[in-house]
This record gives sequence, structure tokens and C-alpha cells, in this order.
Amino acid sequence: MVDSNHYETLHIHPRASQAEIKQAYRRLVKLFHPDSNQDTADNEQIIRINAAYEVLGDNQSRRSYDRQLQVNASTCQSYSNGGFHRGQQQRTTTAQNQYHASRPTGRDADEQLEQWLHQVYQPVNRLLCRILNSLEEQIEALAADPFDDELLEEFQAYLETCRDWLKEAQRAFRSMPNPPSVAGVAVHLYYCLNQVGDGLDELNYFHLNYDEYYLHMGQELFRIAAGLHCEAQVSIEAIA
Repeated sequence: MVDSNHYETLHIHPRASQAEIKQAYRRLVKLFHPDSNQDTADNEQIIRINAAYEVLGDNQSRRSYDRQLQVNASTCQSYSNGGFHRGQQQRTTTAQNQYHASRPTGRDADEQLEQWLHQVYQPVNRLLCRILNSLEEQIEALAADPFDDELLEEFQAYLETCRDWLKEAQRAFRSMPNPPSVAGVAVHLYYCLNQVGDGLDELNYFHLNYDEYYLHMGQELFRIAAGLHCEAQVSIEAIA
């Protein structure tokens, strides 16, 4: 069975706009995530959806991916025109043998997990704690007078600091693939980071019109992110 490409994973056309890609991603995450729909929850599918959006959601990585698809399509066409030669068949068999010979041992898997915990989970967890645990205090300070320019500037500076922390967490999260044993943890972290980003967007809208709706929405998104963060922590404690 041929693996689906990222466009097929998100059920979109290869010429879809970035807005259509984001819309499809959100719809599928909502469909398959256990927090929103127990009937269709599927961690493996969530991982594929996240991987697809990680590539297609960024214009530069999407262009590189599209070029790779074109190369693969040309290669497949040459195979169909010229047949699959014995030499190629032998190279494929050799590659398969090398793959099986180099499959990770139990010790390798333990080392990979340890590296992921140190390089990805620990810094992401630390940065998420900084962001999620600081909002309540900032909201209380702003509540003294939401129309005060100085308080509003301090709140804006706080949001910018949170964005820097979020970017740092996202870089750490993307720095290496997660081992299969922590796939569920990675899903929770990925979705948590997205919720934090959306929450910061909502909070940032407040200074544009002083509508407290955006403060409440930002707090609610942070609450959801905190729940996902806790689930990731519980899952990692069961594994580590």
C-alpha cells in the first residue's frame, strides 16, 4: 500500500491556499483528537495530520516538499516507462537488508528516549510552565484599570515575552522526531503549543478595542492548553 502524501492526509488539493490548509488542519485535529471527540480519537492519525501541517503550513517547507513530490513523480514515471530493472531490484533488496540490520535495539531506543526527554520535552515543558503559570497574575494586574496606558503597555510587553518563549518551545519541539513510545505525549505537546499561540493572539486583540471578550477567550484557550500540558506530564511520568 502506497503511503498518502501530506495533501492527501489533510484531504486538500495540492493548489490549496494557506488558509484552506489551516482550515483543513483544524477540522481534522478536532475530529481525531481525544479531547474533542472520543468516538473518532486516533493518536496515530493526529501524528500524521500534525506532520502534514508542519510541512504544508510553512510556505518555504511547502515549496521544498512540492519539489520533492515532482521528483518522485518523475521517478515513478521513468519506472513505468522502462520497467523495474534487476539492478534496481537488487539495490532495493540490499537497502532493505541494511535497514533491518540497523533497526534500533532496546538500548538504542532507551538512548533515543533519553535524548528526546533532554532535548525536547524538558525545555518545552519548562517554557510552557513559564507561559501558562504567569497569565493569571498579569490579568489581575491589568484588571486594576484596563484603560491605563502604562498597564496596557506592560501587558503588551508580557505578551511579547510569551511569544518569544513560545517560539523557543516550538524550535525545541521540532529539533528531533519523537520516539514511538512518547507519541501520545508529543501529540499533547503539539496541540498545547497551538492552543497557547491562539490564546496569545486573542489576548493581543484586547488592546485594539478594549473588548473583554478577547481576554476571556485567551484565558479559555490557556485553560485548554494547561489541561493538555497536564496530560503530557502525566503520560511522561508513566513512561519515564
